[in-house]
Amino acid sequence: MLKGIPPILSPELLAVLRSMGHGDELVLADGNFPAASIATRLIRADGHSIPELLDAILELLPVDDYIDSPAAVMGVVPGDPVVPVIWDKYRELLNHHEGREVPISELERFAFYDRARKAYAVVATGESAQYANLILSKGVVRPKN
Repeated sequence: MLKGIPPILSPELLAVLRSMGHGDELVLADGNFPAASIATRLIRADGHSIPELLDAILELLPVDDYIDSPAAVMGVVPGDPVVPVIWDKYRELLNHHEGREVPISELERFAFYDRARKAYAVVATGESAQYANLILSKGVVRPKN
């Protein structure tokens, strides 16, 4: 264990977060997402929910503020009656950690898969909520004044 590092973050995930550069993207994938077949770098976080991982990740990872939409979710497939209430939790966590309103875009399912294939890494979680997949674009760590 380390002081100041959320213990939910595995050594592998910490290494990925540290090695990402500005504009690199991280996918937090729900339990139904085809993470193993899409990921360039796959990090397993089975048994953890996306909100608890997101909260810990945002303690360390700045979200890109140079682009219009630094976060993206997989949009609901037309005709599917699911209402992804988990998105509200994402907004709450992003806005809290960033101290600003962070825009979240919705991507069509296959557009989301295409973008996820280009991501720096995919974190496969145990999240059971439908449409819980989230892409984050890493921002810049600025010096403290």
